[in-house]
Amino acid sequence: MNRFLLLFLGVIFLGTAMAQPYPTKPVRLIVTYPPGGSSDLMARVFGAKLSELWGQQVIVESKPGAAGSIGMDYAAKQPADGYTFVIGNSGPVAINPLLSNVPYNIEKDFIPVSLISNGPNVLVVRTDSEFKSLGEIISFAKANPAKLNYGTSGPGSISHMSAEMLKNITGVQAVDVPYKGGVLGVQDLLGGQINFIFSDSLPAMAHIRSGKLRALCVTGAAKYALLPELPTCAANGSVPGLVAVNWWGVLFPAGTPPALVARLNADTARTLADPDVKKRFADLGVEPLSSTPAEFVDFIRAEMQKYSKLIKEANIKVNL
Repeated sequence: MNRFLLLFLGVIFLGTAMAQPYPTKPVRLIVTYPPGGSSDLMARVFGAKLSELWGQQVIVESKPGAAGSIGMDYAAKQPADGYTFVIGNSGPVAINPLLSNVPYNIEKDFIPVSLISNGPNVLVVRTDSEFKSLGEIISFAKANPAKLNYGTSGPGSISHMSAEMLKNITGVQAVDVPYKGGVLGVQDLLGGQINFIFSDSLPAMAHIRSGKLRALCVTGAAKYALLPELPTCAANGSVPGLVAVNWWGVLFPAGTPPALVARLNADTARTLADPDVKKRFADLGVEPLSSTPAEFVDFIRAEMQKYSKLIKEANIKVNL
């Protein structure tokens, strides 16, 4: 077929798709972690606001397991009709594919639509812990190799990568205890089963405020607005390279029509600009942000390059 005719037909299709109402039925938003965690609660805030905008229900569907890989694989296999999308974060989108043969390919199986938020992890210990700073943890770990254990939100999570950065930069030895989500790790920290965890702020915040947990530092490059009194981990432990920020974004299955990608992207930006969403995201410990699809693609590639270097240097191997 003549390429000019193909181009003409493509323009006609795009114009027709844009003219058709969307959505005309409920839309599913897949979450790759268990209910009650940061991804789940963020998806519910985001989905509820999209429901208001669209006049259609956004159904949050949890598909946890394998450090988020089960949910991503499930989302990749859904019809590319605009009625299923996924909220993916740094682990299953950018890091897990570097650690294991996950059953999906981010570049081939998904269309990144927009970033929606980011936020650092918080290093926490029990309030009865002897550790008052990251520096004290490092000193103890150097004098007592493999005597400390730490929790993570699962392989490939920013919680996991933060701890691996700490070990790679300082040379300390400690035992990794992976969980299916940060909520479970924080529960075991409270119970005394682990010594520390780099946690999303949400699972830890209530316990920090109640005095059950002591926050030592945050993994961002700068101080954290939600806990402005805390230093960065880079400063708190004299570990300049210890910077790891979690992020979340929305993706469609590959093959979703460009018009629907553009529609979700525009509605995502509109939703994240809403003052109520900004406040509720801040309450979850994250900062709302949006991007173009192209910017999101570039961002994912940059994150993969960053963590690929760490994984090779630290010789990180996991079973997802």
